Amino acid sequence: MPNLKAESPLPDAVTLAFAAFSEPLRGQLLRIRRLILEVAETTLGVGPLTETLKWGEPAYLTNVSRSGSTIRLGASKSADNAIAVLFNCRTTLVDTFRAQFPDVFAYQGNRAILISASASLPESALAICLVMALTYHRQTK
Repeated sequence: MPNLKAESPLPDAVTLAFAAFSEPLRGQLLRIRRLILEVAETTLGVGPLTETLKWGEPAYLTNVSRSGSTIRLGASKSADNAIAVLFNCRTTLVDTFRAQFPDVFAYQGNRAILISASASLPESALAICLVMALTYHRQTK
């Protein structure tokens, strides 16, 4: 599978999943997709990502390098007009994010970062979180 670049076209199934989100959720989710791909492209050892669906939502996996944990994008089920950047709940990722960025994001348990669809995207902080997720297995060895 080729390395997905930030400008990579969406796979057909993922295109349909993004199309199912209403605006402004879709716009914010596509900005986060771009950021995930940029972070993967510029983080040593991550390698190519697999962009697929998990539970019907866009998901990003490090299948080649096995360096990180899956990142999934969706709409928050608990907060109106918010998107969720979801992580494996069996990791310590969200606890780490909460400790490092207590006032930047809202959180959903040990599973997700919640971001308002109408707010400015905190790209710098989110990029740090994405690096941690995409390199999680390297950090825990």
